[in-house]
Amino acid sequence: MADKQSSPRNERTYMWLVMMKVFHAMAAHARADLARNRLGLSDFAVLELLHHKGAMPVSAIGPKVHLTPGSISTAVDRLHAKKLVSRTEDATDRRVRTVNLTSKGRALIVPVFARHAATMGAASRGLTVRECAELAALLKKLGKFAETLPC
Repeated sequence: MADKQSSPRNERTYMWLVMMKVFHAMAAHARADLARNRLGLSDFAVLELLHHKGAMPVSAIGPKVHLTPGSISTAVDRLHAKKLVSRTEDATDRRVRTVNLTSKGRALIVPVFARHAATMGAASRGLTVRECAELAALLKKLGKFAETLPC
């Protein structure tokens, strides 16, 4: 068996493994922060999206927050039951339901998002601001390329 240092390593596979380890480490901070606010990742993702992008159809939310149609319906139902979002039928197409933050939802997500941004900022202090920007640009480039390939 070859010595670990002398054996060639597939840099692309290694990059993937490192990326997954980093994701899990950062996700642990995200989950812990959101749990303090009694939010799960999917509910937070929906509230954050509506906060930053405004009202949108249920069918448009799922792909943006990486939830299946069934999961997004469940998340919206849960948020609606808590009176954090409203659902309205489109006047011209009753099949379309638009989701928007309520005043209660906005009052929740604004401070939660600020605290979450601070938590994730603290978790990423291992990089400079410039390195974070460079990494984000590289990851975006990689993601866009990967999306062009068939699975």
